[in-house]
Amino acid sequence: GQTSVATMLLAGIALGALSGAVSGILVYIADDTQLRDLTFWGMGSLAGATWSKVVAALPIIGLALLASPMLAQGLNALALGEAAAGHVGIPVQRVKNTAILAVAGATGAAVAISGGIGFIGIVVPHVLRLASGPDHHRLLPNAALLGAVLLLAADIISRVVIAPAELPIGIVTAVLGAPVFLWILLKRRGDLGL
Repeated sequence: GQTSVATMLLAGIALGALSGAVSGILVYIADDTQLRDLTFWGMGSLAGATWSKVVAALPIIGLALLASPMLAQGLNALALGEAAAGHVGIPVQRVKNTAILAVAGATGAAVAISGGIGFIGIVVPHVLRLASGPDHHRLLPNAALLGAVLLLAADIISRVVIAPAELPIGIVTAVLGAPVFLWILLKRRGDLGL
């Protein structure tokens, strides 16, 4: 009943390869219009989001947001290690399963609407952790709020920088987020054993 980090990483690599293969098949059989839509969806954009798509994704994203306060204590304990969390009474496997399900569901629903918009979910929690500490009671809601603010700021930049055309938002977030993420990695190099 235990899931190791290595198993999860390998499963993620396998699922990523499978998703890439399915995307490749869709690209291969697509006509010109569909190919253009797939290409822009892959780069990420909020332009294709409609209220019907948002309403369809809202229950999944809403459940993940509702679950986050209930996960905060368990995630705080897991930061000390699985053994320590288990010794203080945290149901480690249940917390891990719930967190993985919530994150995967919310991420999948958001990507289905907007395509791949990277670095917001990687950079925001790390910046907040450096600024305000690791307590998940504050970190989770603040990350959701700051992530939304940064996404809207990136969307504004993507619509203004080459107006009247629109730059895909995934390009903007990658250009802005990759250097910040590299800075965080270099700053925490000793902690990560690099």
